Amino acid sequence: MRYLGWMIGALLAVAVTTSALARDMTPRQVADAYLAAWNAHDADAAAAFMADDVTYLDVTAGEPQKGRDAARDKVIKLFVTAAPDLTWKMSSEPIESANGIAFEWTFAGTNTGAWGPDTPATGKPFSFNGVTFMRIENGKIVKQSDYYDGLGFQKQLGWIQ
Repeated sequence: MRYLGWMIGALLAVAVTTSALARDMTPRQVADAYLAAWNAHDADAAAAFMADDVTYLDVTAGEPQKGRDAARDKVIKLFVTAAPDLTWKMSSEPIESANGIAFEWTFAGTNTGAWGPDTPATGKPFSFNGVTFMRIENGKIVKQSDYYDGLGFQKQLGWIQ
């Protein structure tokens, strides 16, 4: 099953890097494929859906990440490493425009990997809801903003009471 997820992620990354195909994708198709790459636990495939100069704001991190590599390394890889069984699923019908999409979601997993050198794995399961806003140009995410209950997330992991 893990191999199948990897293959899907790899194929999606190839499709996205072919600019003619990417330009023809609707915002919904980009979002669906992007979430599929996250769910395949493939940070590189997920990052392939981003423009080189993407701005990625994970509200709990505070500072937006600038550029595809920063978004991949400081957000996507962080979550994929800390929760290798993660799932990220749309929980309602998204709102789509010609160059963007907004959707509610549920993110869940088990914290079996370290979040960083000072934050070891807790072994605890978590599940939280949020909303994402994406602006998409030529089939690439140019801006992504994720808003969710960071306090509730930290409580589930046992970091705070």
